[in-house]
Amino acid sequence: MRIIIGSDAGGMSLKEVVKAHLVESGHNVVDLSVEPAADFVDSAVAVAQELLADPDALGFAFDEYGAGSYMAACKVKGIVACECSDERSAFMTRQHNNARLITMGAGVTGPVIAKGICDQFLQEAYAGGRHQVRVDMLNKMA
Repeated sequence: MRIIIGSDAGGMSLKEVVKAHLVESGHNVVDLSVEPAADFVDSAVAVAQELLADPDALGFAFDEYGAGSYMAACKVKGIVACECSDERSAFMTRQHNNARLITMGAGVTGPVIAKGICDQFLQEAYAGGRHQVRVDMLNKMA
């Protein structure tokens, strides 16, 4: 699977851990922040725009707390994102909300949990069905 990632300076340490884990797991990782973005807005929007260009890809954006990247990504029309610091939320947001982008904070989420979040998010497919009404509503916003 093609995975798009990006980070500002505050999230770089966690991004590198997740990147190594994704590569080890056999994913095609596109790192938009080999050098940290000047601001979380820049990195999150870059990941979101790349996801819009590739409907089969999923993504992760990192900063110090995850909230800033989440707020920036949600401003991009057509992107459903989730700020996530636990594995179950990652699973459920993918299954029920068709989220394509998870944001995480290096100051909030440790490496072991971050890897679990990635695994849960990437293993789950969108369930569709009754959830599509909400997804359609979300996609009309921004």
